[in-house]
Amino acid sequence: MCGFAGFFGGNIATTADRTALLEAMADRILHRGPDDGGAWTDGDSPVGFGHRRLAIVDLSPAGHQPMTAASGRFVMAYNGEIYNHMDLRAELEQAGAAPQWRGHSDTETLLAGFDAWGIEATVRRAVGMFAFAVWDRQQRVLTLGRDRLGEKPLYYGWQGTGSARTFLFGSELKALHAHPAFERKIDRDALCLFMRHNNVPGQYSIFQGIHKLPPGHLLEISAANREAQPRAYWSGIDAALQGKREPFTGSPEEAVDALEGVLRSAIRGQMMADVPLGAFLSGGIDSSTVVALMQAQSARPVKTFTIGFHEGIYNEAEHAKAVAAHLGTEHTSLYVTPEQALDVIPGLPTLYDEPFSDSSQIPTYLVSALAREHVTVSLSGDAGDELFSGYNRYQITATLWNRLSSVPPGLRSAMAWMLTRPSPELINSVAGGIPGASRWANIGEKIHKGAGVMAAKSAEELYRGMVSQWQDPEAVVIGGREPGTLLDTTKGELDALGHVERMMALDMLTYLPDDILTKVDRAAMGRSLESRVPFLDHRVVEFAWKLPLAYKLRQEASGYTTKWALRQVLYRHVPKALIERPKMGFGVPIDTWLRGPLREWAEELLDASRLRREGFLDPAPIRKKWQEHLSGQRNWQHPLWCVLMFQAWLEKESASVVQPETVA
Repeated sequence: MCGFAGFFGGNIATTADRTALLEAMADRILHRGPDDGGAWTDGDSPVGFGHRRLAIVDLSPAGHQPMTAASGRFVMAYNGEIYNHMDLRAELEQAGAAPQWRGHSDTETLLAGFDAWGIEATVRRAVGMFAFAVWDRQQRVLTLGRDRLGEKPLYYGWQGTGSARTFLFGSELKALHAHPAFERKIDRDALCLFMRHNNVPGQYSIFQGIHKLPPGHLLEISAANREAQPRAYWSGIDAALQGKREPFTGSPEEAVDALEGVLRSAIRGQMMADVPLGAFLSGGIDSSTVVALMQAQSARPVKTFTIGFHEGIYNEAEHAKAVAAHLGTEHTSLYVTPEQALDVIPGLPTLYDEPFSDSSQIPTYLVSALAREHVTVSLSGDAGDELFSGYNRYQITATLWNRLSSVPPGLRSAMAWMLTRPSPELINSVAGGIPGASRWANIGEKIHKGAGVMAAKSAEELYRGMVSQWQDPEAVVIGGREPGTLLDTTKGELDALGHVERMMALDMLTYLPDDILTKVDRAAMGRSLESRVPFLDHRVVEFAWKLPLAYKLRQEASGYTTKWALRQVLYRHVPKALIERPKMGFGVPIDTWLRGPLREWAEELLDASRLRREGFLDPAPIRKKWQEHLSGQRNWQHPLWCVLMFQAWLEKESASVVQPETVA
């Protein structure tokens, strides 16, 4: 696991100046690779790479990057892990196409594959997570690539004007900041997207002219083809539709057997490391399954890590401890005080580089810091919800949409108004005394969020409302116009899927890479920890889409059971009684903190005169939500956290951001 940055073109003439600049860009992301670093520039070629290395496989100098292929044709800067790289080496050797190996790094394996098969054919063979930049010295073409599901980040874009115009790329935006061509102009349209999604999604970034390479895509740039567009080598949409066309036809027991087999294989591959390795364990279904299958294939206790909170509604540490004890892992848990969690907040704008406001970023960073004290690699249970139908919104759609759709929108709006009159706190208090209501953790918040989208005209609109923090971001962002995303452009492509499967596919394509994987990558790499996600082995993803929905979201007498097949795998290793409880999520009590220890900090950032002076956000709707939140009338923690994280990021960036003309 590493970080890299580089450029193509521009007017920096001397090799010494280009090398110094590349080193400066790479040093901005030192946290991604504290073990080694390097810079490469190729004589009169208009390209250069800077690299920082976190040594995981092949700790020797033979793993140093940027690395040149044995043939001398390809030079690469790379971030990630190829779990099947030894199999690729065997294939190369069997075909007589292997070089004289210098070491056993997967970087060297990829370069040998590029020599033998070409870049795209090699990437198609690879099982792993990755982002890379490759310079073909023969064809004089720069290729960027990103893994299938978007585990590893890669930003790129043209910046500057005239002879200074330069194509910049890198693992994080902060690396691009070091280049003199970087323009730092905030994109108000991208800010609209952030206010809706609590992240800057898809191909967009917070800066004009800078994009993210989409998951499963390659991009080629050359002097003759400077405005090339990304092209897909793998498609999540195709995986979903192919699974729908060719579903698994075995019995439920056979489905569980097959699922356990593919998960075991993925987890075994991801346990490859030359450094200490462990796993995050929340005690929920996903992480418990990963740890159970790790322990089943390990000769020694797996190291597991959990963060606990003293606020009971957010605390899963005792559940994790019970699962760890049953499996026999070497478990470490840390109960975090509110003061420790609050201490993380000032560093979030730097850690995430662009506005990001999923508040579970705080415990994710804390558990990463805990794990890094003991290991260098940690496996996680992320993506289980998206692949096996675990989110409550899937149940809501399955149980309510058919009924809601027959109710006139006006009546639904009136019902929503009535449901949101009592505060979430009051609903939680009343629900605590109702038998059976305890199965829905934090039911007041869920009722408020669900009520907010009851008037939806379609299942797609219902989904969009459920994943939105601000329902009308253009009313908040001054001069912003919300651009389209995959939520808009995939409607026709996903028509073959039912409502729930469509939501799952959209989550896999958007929420997973834009929120979950971004959160984990920045939090873990901020502590120089490599995080791996076994559920995102593309063979697991493709198999999951072959499973009929009834094997994921299973209707039973007591209601819907989420992640049914995955639960059955887990129950072979962990007693059901240790797992069955309401879904909690991985959060912190931002709602109460904003009324308490964070109030003064928030008041300063949300000051109406400050908002007007900065010129990006309209104070009126923000102040209204802030006052309603403080009074306890409504819980607006999520939309307010969006504003606060943008404001905190803007404050950090204020010295370098180019302020666009104020929009009336």
